[in-house]
Amino acid sequence: MMWDDGNAGIGESDEATLLARRPGLVSRRAFLGGTALGLGALGLAGCSGTDALLLAEARQNYGPMPDEKFAIPAVDISKVDPKYYRRVVQYESKEAPGTIIVDPGKFYVYRIEGDGTATRYGANVGRDGFLWHGDAYVGRKSEWATWTPPKEMIKRQPEAAKYARGMPGGLDNPLGARTLHLYQNGAYTLYTIYASSAPETIGSGITSGCVGLLSQDMIHLYARTPVKTKVVVLPA
Repeated sequence: MMWDDGNAGIGESDEATLLARRPGLVSRRAFLGGTALGLGALGLAGCSGTDALLLAEARQNYGPMPDEKFAIPAVDISKVDPKYYRRVVQYESKEAPGTIIVDPGKFYVYRIEGDGTATRYGANVGRDGFLWHGDAYVGRKSEWATWTPPKEMIKRQPEAAKYARGMPGGLDNPLGARTLHLYQNGAYTLYTIYASSAPETIGSGITSGCVGLLSQDMIHLYARTPVKTKVVVLPA
């Protein structure tokens, strides 16, 4: 994972590349259009019992956030496997409440709640060759952070050169609405937990080692995570 002077860059062949290669970012992020159609189609599906409750909760959790600095559209939940929807689950851990545990092998991030439970979020993680594990902590938090592509990425993807001095925060910025910057022993590890606006990436390995949550999930986690929070990244 490469970064530039504290500004995060996710790296080649990761979410930034995915977004850059696809035209029509506005339509993917639109409040209406595809999102509404996706939700409507799901509503017509033959759901019942637990599935219907899970879907109703997902619609609420992943709805639009118009009061943000940059209004965040609803997630097209038809692009997310339901097993990655945010939910409270049974999770035994010796870690203190508030600790964040990343399980890249299963594409989950957990926030320990205590009493044998955790809030679980679906995630995207590092692709092969960029996975890592160990203990860290949240050394810094940022909202709508500036993203600066590393020089190595610019060499391989010249189109990124226009952001060499930094891409301002916004919906098209790879870091999204919120970022938790991970540190070890007082030093920045160059890894983050960040907000993703690409629902189709959840449950996949696409980054250079960073961990992405859906924007609504990341905002939920960010609000409950103070600086110095312990983060445990498990082996994949």
